[in-house]
Amino acid sequence: MIAYFVRHPTAANLLMLALMLLGLSALPKLQRDTFPLTPPSEVEIRFAYPGASPAEVEQRLCPRIEEALERVTYLREQRCMAREGLALATAVIEEGRPIEPFQAEIQRQVDAITGLPELVEQPRVEILERIASVAGIMITGPMSVEDLADYARKVKARLQADRRIARVDLRGFSAQQILIETRREVLQRYGMGLAELRAAIERQSLDHPAGSFIGSEGEISLRLTQERRTPQEFRDLVVRADAAGGLVRLGEIARISRVFEHPEEQILFNGKRAALLEISKNHTQDSLRVRDAIGELLKREQAMAARGVELTISQDVTSNIRDRLRILIDNGLQGLLLVFLTLWLFFNLRYSFWVAMGLPVSFLGALFFMQLFGYSLNMMTLVALLVAIGLLMDDAIVIAENVAARMQRSGDALQGALEGSRQVLPGVLSSFLTTLMIVGPLAFLAGKMGAVLKYIPAVLLIALAVSLIEAFLILPAHLRHAGLGARRSAPHRGFDRAFCGLRDGLFIPLLQRALVQPFLTLGLILALALASYAMIPAGQLKYQALPVLESDVIQARLLLPQGSDFARTQDLMQRIETGLDAVRKAFPQADDEPLVRQVSLLYASNPDVSESGAHLATLSADLRPAAERSGEVPAMLAVWREAVGPLPDALALRFTDKERGVAGKAIDIRVMGGQLAQIEAAATELRDWLAGFDGVLDVSSDLHPGKPEYRVVLRDQAASLGLDARSLASELRGAVHGTTALEVILAGEPHDVLVRLHADDLHGIEDLQQLPVRSSSGELVPLSAVARILPTQGYARLHRVNGLRTLTLSGSIDSTRINARELMGLTKRELLPRLNQRYPGVRFGFVGQGKESAETGGSLITNLVIGLIGIFIVLSLQFRSYLQPLAVLLALPSGLVGVVWGHLALGLELSMPSLVGLATLLGVVVNDSILLVGFTQTYYAATGNMLDAALEAARDRFRAVLLTSLTTIAGLLPLLLEQSTQAQLLIPLVASLAFGLLSATLLSLFFIPACFLALAELGWYRDRAQE
Repeated sequence: MIAYFVRHPTAANLLMLALMLLGLSALPKLQRDTFPLTPPSEVEIRFAYPGASPAEVEQRLCPRIEEALERVTYLREQRCMAREGLALATAVIEEGRPIEPFQAEIQRQVDAITGLPELVEQPRVEILERIASVAGIMITGPMSVEDLADYARKVKARLQADRRIARVDLRGFSAQQILIETRREVLQRYGMGLAELRAAIERQSLDHPAGSFIGSEGEISLRLTQERRTPQEFRDLVVRADAAGGLVRLGEIARISRVFEHPEEQILFNGKRAALLEISKNHTQDSLRVRDAIGELLKREQAMAARGVELTISQDVTSNIRDRLRILIDNGLQGLLLVFLTLWLFFNLRYSFWVAMGLPVSFLGALFFMQLFGYSLNMMTLVALLVAIGLLMDDAIVIAENVAARMQRSGDALQGALEGSRQVLPGVLSSFLTTLMIVGPLAFLAGKMGAVLKYIPAVLLIALAVSLIEAFLILPAHLRHAGLGARRSAPHRGFDRAFCGLRDGLFIPLLQRALVQPFLTLGLILALALASYAMIPAGQLKYQALPVLESDVIQARLLLPQGSDFARTQDLMQRIETGLDAVRKAFPQADDEPLVRQVSLLYASNPDVSESGAHLATLSADLRPAAERSGEVPAMLAVWREAVGPLPDALALRFTDKERGVAGKAIDIRVMGGQLAQIEAAATELRDWLAGFDGVLDVSSDLHPGKPEYRVVLRDQAASLGLDARSLASELRGAVHGTTALEVILAGEPHDVLVRLHADDLHGIEDLQQLPVRSSSGELVPLSAVARILPTQGYARLHRVNGLRTLTLSGSIDSTRINARELMGLTKRELLPRLNQRYPGVRFGFVGQGKESAETGGSLITNLVIGLIGIFIVLSLQFRSYLQPLAVLLALPSGLVGVVWGHLALGLELSMPSLVGLATLLGVVVNDSILLVGFTQTYYAATGNMLDAALEAARDRFRAVLLTSLTTIAGLLPLLLEQSTQAQLLIPLVASLAFGLLSATLLSLFFIPACFLALAELGWYRDRAQE
C-alpha cells in the first residue's frame, strides 16, 4: 500500500484532502463544554416525614432504607442523612455499571418497605443527574420584592420559550403562599378552632363542575365558581353566620397576606435585592452556542425592561471554554512554527513544510473521529490535543529522516521514499503498538478523577492513529517530490558541520568511553533514576491530587446554630462583607481597576451544608481574572479571614475559593461508629489535632446542634377529655406549622393557602402551655391541662454511611505551608493508633482528595503494569527475543529523572496530571529505544561485531532521536511557558513530557548500547568478526 501511494501522489493528496475536509466538517458539530459529561453514578431516595425531628427520622426511617438497599445489586456505598422532616438517602453504583436498571431495582426495594410511620409521604427515587450550568442572569431594579419575583418569572418564561435554552431555574425567592393568621383570643371569643376555620375556608372557596343539562340551546354545562385567589377575595369569605343574619367574615378575625414561605431566601447583588436566573444546558447542546443565545435574549429583555431595571450576566462558565480554545489555537500555531523551524535546520524548506503539514492534517482527522465517537471539546480533550502538538510529529520525523538518508545514498527520490519508509515500518508500527499498550489502559482509570482524566489518553490515541496513517500513506509521496533540493545554503551547511561535530566529535567519543565499562554505565544510569525516585517518598518532591489553580471567585460561607434570628445572620454577613475592604486595600491594582468586580450574597444557602434556613449565608466576590490581577488567592483569603476575626456564635465560617474539578476536599475524614457520644469525643480530638498544624484552615464538623425542641407528653387527663396522641398532634401542627386549606393559582404560580395561629401568640413555652385545644365534647382547654411540655435539643442533621452513624470533619489547607498528603499520612501514623485504643468502637475513613487520588492512582499503576506486560509481548514478537525487550523496558526509568528534576526546577508539586504525563512519556521513550535496538540488530547482523554495531546504530539514529525529541519539546514549549490560569492544570503534565523526554533521550542513547555490550560480555552475542 505504501508503494501505491508513493507512486500515485494523487491518491495521497485526495486522502489528505479527505481528512482535512472531514475534520473541518466535524468542527461545527463538536460540542464545547467545561468538563466531560460523565455518566451519573448516584441515585437519591427522599422520604418526607413532616414535623419529625432528625433523631426520629434517623431512628424510624434510615435503618429501613438501609435494609432495603442492602438487597440492591452493584451497590458500592449507601448514605443516609436525617434532618427535620426528611430522610435523604444516596445509593452509589459500582463503577462502569448502567444506572437505569440500578434505579429501577432501588425503586422496587423502596416500594416494598412496609410499616412506615403514617405521616411519611410517598418516597421519590431519582437519578442524580449532573447539571451543566452555562451562565446566570442577575435581575435588579427599583421595585418591591413581590414585583421583582413576578418580573423574574416572566423573564424566565420568555427564556424557556426559546428552543436554544434547555433549563432555567429561579433563585432568590421561596414559594409564595396565602397566609391566614388568627389570634388565640379571637378564636376563643368566637368559640372556634383552627380546624373549624380551615374547614370553613375549604367549603367557601370552590371552583367545581355541577354537571350539565339539555336546554333550548342544546347541552349546557353548569359550574360553581366561588374560588378565591387574592388576599382581598379571601377577606370577604364568610366563615360563620347566625340565625339573625349576622355574618363573620375571614378578614374580621384573621390577617391575610401573600408572603414568601421562607422570607430568608434572598440574594443581594452589589448590595441590591436580586433575582437570579440560572441557565443550564442538556447533554446535546453546545455551551458557547447557548451562551450566545443568552446574550441575544438578554439584549432583547434589557431593551424591554423598565427604567432602572438591570439584567447582568453572572457565573459565566463559558469564559473558561473560550480561554482554553484560545490556548489551543495560540499554542498550536506557536508549536507548529517551532516544529517547522526545528525541521528547517535539518532539511530544506519544502521538505520541512510537508513533514510539518502532518500536524494540521492529523489534528483535523482527529477532530473528525472525536465527533464520530461522541467526544466534546472540553478541558480534558483540549489538554490531549495540546499535548498531541508535541507528539504527533514523531512518526513523520522518523520516516522523513530515514527517507532523506536513503535519498542521499541512492540519489533516486522514488527509491529513497520507498526504501526509507519500508525500512522503518516495523519499528514505527511497533512503536505505535507499544504506545497503545501504555496509553490505552489509561483510558480506563478508576475513580472520579479517573473518569475525567481518562479522556486525555483516549483522544491522544485517536490523534496518534491518524498521524500514523498520514505518516505512511501521505507523507512519503510528498517527500518523493519535495526531494532534498539543491545545494544547501551557507548557514545550513554551517549547521550541518556543527551537528556533525556534535555527533562525531562529542557524542561518539563519549559513547565509546561509556561502552568500555558497560556495566558501570548501566549502574550509573539506574542509580540516577533510583535517586531521583527516592526524592518523592523522602518528601523533597511533594505530591498533591491536582495542581492548585487560581480561582476568580472567593467566598465566605457562614453557618450559625439552627433557629438563629435572621437579623443576626444579616449583621454577621455585613461584617464579613466589610472585611472585603481590607482585601481591596491590601492588594491595590496597578491600573486602578477594582480587584472585586461583583459581590453576591446568598442567604439560606451554604455549599458546605445540606440544609437551608435563616442560619446560613454565602458571600461570593468575583475578582479580576488571574492573568490581569496582582495578588494570589491564598493571601487574599488570609487577609479577609484576619479582617473579619472570630465570630463567637458561628458554628463554622469558611473562607475559600470556589472549588473546581473532581479532586475533593483536602481534609475530609469520616468518624464512624455506633455510639454518638464516642464518635463526637473522637472527632473532637481529631479536629484539635488537625487545627494545631500551621496551614490547616477552617476545620469543621457536620454534626451541629439543632433547633431548641419541646417534647409534648400526654397527661392521664387527656383520655378523659377524649384526646389521644393523633388528635393532639393534628391540633398542634395546625397551630404551629399551619395546615393547608387549599391550593390556588395566582400570577401563574401555585400558592398554598395556609391557616395557622399568629406568630405573636407563640413566643415561648408559656404561650405554648396556654394554646387552646378542643376536647371531644367541643370544649376548648389549654394544652397544659392535657400534656406536659419538656424542653430538649437534638442535632440539626444526623448522617449514616453503610449503616454506621458518621460524623465528617472537613477543612482546607494553605498548600504553600502544608501538604495534604503528608498531613493525612502523619495523622494515620501518629494519632489514629491512639484514638483506636481510646475509642475501640470508632472507625475512621479518609475521603476527599486522599481517597480519589488513591483510587485513581491505584488504577494508574495497575494499568501501567498491564501496559508494560503488553510492551514486552509486542517487542518479544518483533525482536524474537526475551532479552532485547528487557533492554527497552530498563530504559524507561531514564524518563523519571527528567520528570522529578523538571518539577523541582519549575517549583511544581507532583500531581495526578504529572503521573498521566509520565505514563504517556513511557510510550514515547519506548519509540526511540525500539528503533535503536532494531538498527543495532541490523548492523550486528552485517558486521558481526557488537561494539561496532552499537556505535554505528547510535551514530545513524542520533539525528532521528534528537530530532523527534527536539520537535516534541518545541511543540510543548509554548504550553510550558503559558501563564494563564487555564493552563495551570496542563503544566505538570507538559513538564513530565518535556523534561522526561529530554533526560530519556540523552540517557537512552547511552543505555541501549551499553545493554548490548553488557549482553555481549555475558556471552549472549558472539564476535563473529574475530572468529
